[in-house]
Amino acid sequence: MDEVAAAIADPVRREILLMLRDKPLSAGQIADRFAISRPAVSRHLRVLREAGLARDTADGRRRVYTLVTAPLDELAGWLERLMRPSGWQHHLDALETEVYRTRRERQTAAGRHPSQKETA
Repeated sequence: MDEVAAAIADPVRREILLMLRDKPLSAGQIADRFAISRPAVSRHLRVLREAGLARDTADGRRRVYTLVTAPLDELAGWLERLMRPSGWQHHLDALETEVYRTRRERQTAAGRHPSQKETA
């Protein structure tokens, strides 16, 4: 997961991944879309390959790159856990639900419709 996170930390590499999402591209096609040198783009592609986020195949003298999303699964799972409510929040939400359910049951047992307000 650390290697994947490091690979997508760079904005150029993130842009390359977005480009590959649409279709496989040759190294030259990728390099043509950036104002940086071809060797710099080649280094970015190597980082993506080593992280398992891109696969390259030979097509004559060209290298064609395709996106591989499987390595993102572990990172996505971790991010989901990070965004999920904490254990306490889950327990407090459950308590709130139970309080409302108990109120409804009491109102129903007292012969009032749950939408009617209690008067003191």
